[in-house]
Amino acid sequence: MKMRTRTAWAFAGSAVALSLALSGCSSMVLGVGDAQRDDGGNVTEEATIDIFSLKVGDCMPESDTTGDIQDTPVVPCEEPHTNEVFFEFELTGDTLPSDDEITAEVEAQCVPAFADFVGFDYFESVLDFWWLTPTEETWDSADDRLVQCVLYEPDPADPTGEASLEITGSLKGATR
Repeated sequence: MKMRTRTAWAFAGSAVALSLALSGCSSMVLGVGDAQRDDGGNVTEEATIDIFSLKVGDCMPESDTTGDIQDTPVVPCEEPHTNEVFFEFELTGDTLPSDDEITAEVEAQCVPAFADFVGFDYFESVLDFWWLTPTEETWDSADDRLVQCVLYEPDPADPTGEASLEITGSLKGATR
């Protein structure tokens, strides 16, 4: 089974605390297809897709992301959801970078992309993001180099910081 890793960022004051959140699985699963998309590539109806079919602009409703992730639900962004893929980039090199190296690359690429997408500085925003990365297995066997940055709004009522608020519409240009 091919694994992908979900990693989250949490802030305490100005300090960055990184935590490995979840592992994911991204192999094709019987009955899982691709989403119906319009000419602009936007999801037009709810679907469950293989994790490798996830694209920038896809919105995902709250779902169980503990353990292995083989697929993910997607919905049109006009429908209630908790996560939105806002940026992606590819890692380079012959070997999978370390977690610290990936985190540095995420900071270098996703933080500026956050400001471009949301229209507001990440360090001042109420919004946050997590990311999906290759694992050793997907790096070697599937030539997986993709890192996807996923935007969400933490629920301020949740003391663990793990719950997300449900939103309707894209967070593009949210300026908050």
